[in-house]
Amino acid sequence: MSEALEKRKGRTLTGIVVSDKSDKTIVVRVQTLVKHPLFKKYVRRRKKFTAHDPMNECGIGDKVKIVEYRPLSHNKRWHLVSIIEKAV
Repeated sequence: MSEALEKRKGRTLTGIVVSDKSDKTIVVRVQTLVKHPLFKKYVRRRKKFTAHDPMNECGIGDKVKIVEYRPLSHNKRWHLVSIIEKAV
């Protein structure tokens, strides 16, 4: 199924898992750099996304790739595609 998920047209983000306490759900923190409109400096922006992890294979600190998906619950609109790097 991960091959089919990678070919979806939605956004794909990379982030770090900050919580895996819920069943089949992970919370992923995604960090982006945005140029400040007035000061022209780059500012780090962080946002947390809840993603579906059907096999409960992620742990805290893992670097993962998530893709936009249909709504699965009140907050879950993302799906785990792959684990890029496991935490030590």
